Amino acid sequence: MHRPSDLLRLLIGLLGIALVIGLSAFAHGTTAGLEQDISKGTGQAPDLMVKLAGLASSIAVLLVPVAFAIERLIKRDGLRIADGVLAAVLAHGVTLATDLWVARSAPDSIQEALTRPQLGAGLTDPVHGYLAPVIAYMTAVGMARRPRWRVVLWVVLLLDAFAMLVAGYTTPFSIILTVLIGWTVAYGTLYTVGSPNVRPTGQTLMAGLRRVGFHPISAMRAEDVPDSAEQGDRGRRYFVPLEDGPPLDVTVVDREQQAQGFFYRVWRQLTLRSITTRRSIPSLRQALEQEALLAYAAIAAGANAPKLIATSELGPDAVMLVYEHLGGRSLDALADDEITDELMRGAWRQVSALQSRRIAHRRLTGDALVVDRSGRVVLTELRGGEIAAGDVVLRMDTAQLLTTMGLRVGAERSVAAGVEVLGPDAIADSLPLLQPIALSRSTRATLRRLARERSQRERDAVLKASEANKRARLDETHAGPHSGDGAAHAGHTTEGAPRTAAAEGEGPRRAVRKSLRAEKQAEKRAIDDALDEAREEDLLSQIRQQVLLIRPQAPVEPVRLERIKPRTLLSFIAGAVAAYFLLTQITQVDFGTVVGEAHWGWVAAAAAFSALSYVAASMSLLGFVPERVSFKRTVEAQVAGSFVKIVAPAAVGGVALNTRFLQRSGVRPGLAVASVGASQLFGLGAHIVLLLSFGYLTGTEKTASLTPSRTVIAGLLTVAVLVLVVTAIPFLRKFVVTRLRSLFAGVVPRMLDVLQQPMKLLTGIGGMLLLTGTFVMCLDASIRAFDNGNQQLSYASIAVVFLAGNALGSAAPTPGGVGAVEGALTLGLLAVGLPKEVAAPAVLLFRLMTLWLPVLPGWVSFNHLTRKGAL
Repeated sequence: MHRPSDLLRLLIGLLGIALVIGLSAFAHGTTAGLEQDISKGTGQAPDLMVKLAGLASSIAVLLVPVAFAIERLIKRDGLRIADGVLAAVLAHGVTLATDLWVARSAPDSIQEALTRPQLGAGLTDPVHGYLAPVIAYMTAVGMARRPRWRVVLWVVLLLDAFAMLVAGYTTPFSIILTVLIGWTVAYGTLYTVGSPNVRPTGQTLMAGLRRVGFHPISAMRAEDVPDSAEQGDRGRRYFVPLEDGPPLDVTVVDREQQAQGFFYRVWRQLTLRSITTRRSIPSLRQALEQEALLAYAAIAAGANAPKLIATSELGPDAVMLVYEHLGGRSLDALADDEITDELMRGAWRQVSALQSRRIAHRRLTGDALVVDRSGRVVLTELRGGEIAAGDVVLRMDTAQLLTTMGLRVGAERSVAAGVEVLGPDAIADSLPLLQPIALSRSTRATLRRLARERSQRERDAVLKASEANKRARLDETHAGPHSGDGAAHAGHTTEGAPRTAAAEGEGPRRAVRKSLRAEKQAEKRAIDDALDEAREEDLLSQIRQQVLLIRPQAPVEPVRLERIKPRTLLSFIAGAVAAYFLLTQITQVDFGTVVGEAHWGWVAAAAAFSALSYVAASMSLLGFVPERVSFKRTVEAQVAGSFVKIVAPAAVGGVALNTRFLQRSGVRPGLAVASVGASQLFGLGAHIVLLLSFGYLTGTEKTASLTPSRTVIAGLLTVAVLVLVVTAIPFLRKFVVTRLRSLFAGVVPRMLDVLQQPMKLLTGIGGMLLLTGTFVMCLDASIRAFDNGNQQLSYASIAVVFLAGNALGSAAPTPGGVGAVEGALTLGLLAVGLPKEVAAPAVLLFRLMTLWLPVLPGWVSFNHLTRKGAL
């Protein structure tokens, strides 16, 4: 069994190891002072006590694991011993690697914190090679879970640590690191290999039932066993017939089932606010008491709930709860025509009874509502409930049951049954909680599935309308020439003066353009009409409308339940990554020299050109969007892109952001993707043309240190060889053709739309040229800020360096092309004859203006556009 709790302990251990090494590296004064205090305190211990402690710990460290192994083997638990031995071997390997790293590569501060000098023998071991394997072994075999052995374990560890510290064989941080390595390796081994299965056997279950006074005949596993991560901790259910008396329903819960869905529950606890939840992994005793309490409280409140008649432990790793047998079927197992209005009212009456005593169920899904043989609705799965629940949690139960019933019978019947039992006010109060985050995991999955099906139906309707519109236009085209011949002939004969060839050609072209424009508008109207007709509202919207028909003044603003949204977490991680890369770059620069030698007029010019680049980027995007989009918002989106590209490669983050921005601006998703794709494709072509053009210009210059013409030729030859290889290999040829076909399938029609608006196309082309120009001028200003006028580089050479560096940055997988762009720009400037003393700070200034300084305004723009719904 792979326990999530073992993985959690592994992560905690890794965090502890990182913390110890970090303190050793950066808190040198603290570690030195701690060692002095411990040495002063332990130096007063009697020598006899120190020697006895050392002797006892040395013997116990070897004997205690052996004794526990013998005890496990006697109880036929050899699998645990095998896990312990494997963990010990791995821990020994980790300690050897750590010792080697500290001795050869670690900073001096870490070495001083983990080792101590010995007289004539060098330094002590940073990690104790015999103690870490022992700790890993004892942890993996489960000694810590047995009270007596746990006491012996801690006594041995404390004695050994005391003896080594007093004798000067180790440091406090070395002992802590040794314990953490052994502990971490043990849980890593247990999670990877798996722990022994602690599920109780059938014989254990039968023996447990006899121990509480029953006489079972057999125990049969229930068929409707939940398998989702949210429901997996509810236990395994058994049907148990007795020798005398009615049968029983028995639920068995063990530690493995409690661990199921652990990380999901942790995430819910971290992200949800104003909602009290139980611990992610309670003890078996707590789980037993929680379910028993809820069962008794529900019955006392007047609700129909299974009667709990006995509880018992089944060994140290499992418990059982014994209920009277229900013999019914869950709501999920009923057919739609079997769910009557009376049955729904019965379910609402049970919820009303619970809420009258402030009891929340928290899992009112279809499998928790059981209909017995008499038609009564019984509430099961009470373990996740809550006593003395708050208003928000009670309203969540109402919203959940509205959705559960609505999925089966529709919004109208679900709301009507709830209003009849709870009243319109209680139902209306649940509207702010009618949001996916407040519903159960299985319900959210069902709503997502229905949304995908609804979207597919809408898409099919739009495609059908588009095909019908095309067929209608084809029919009109075939019928048009025959009906218009006479009119055309008449017009020709009544024309008095002969027309020139130019005049005769201009009229038909204008008519064709007008016809194409009219056809496009007609197709767009047909698609929009089809989309409006096919658009369906989701279930939650239908429920809201039904409630508002009864209570128009009901609050509909959703309650904010999320403390941390994934978008917020992503922004935080992005900021951390950006700060890390910024610090790693800044720490390598001598700011005193840079600040003292910089010409601030050119620095300001570089900043101005960097700011102008966002206007150019907006022009290059909007030039390929025929729809009307706010230019101001587009500029703000490009500024936001300076933040996004810190956490994603430049060629990926910008595409995703611009696509999302266009969709939020009213452009349909397919057209938004096509517009961004057209912009990117045209930009790639312009980039290649400019690189070849400027490369040729610099090649014609008499520059001895750089001959870009040869580079261009070599590049062209390389591209030609790659093209031949791709076309010669069928697999690669098919792959490239498929990708190009899918790209041009959306981009080419979009380009045809743009070609009908020449000003748009000119805006896009001008924006791309201006974007390249602003970056080239920014790099030129950065160079002039440090070269004191001694170096005169042509704009063609600077353009080649920038275009090559930008191409590498787009291909590099690092955020913003960090590392690749700096290296390429620096090498390029050195190649064109710029000294290193000028090239390095110039590249730093250029990247500061175009990458790092815009991060903060980009973050502000990103959050502003997100709040406004533009992203």
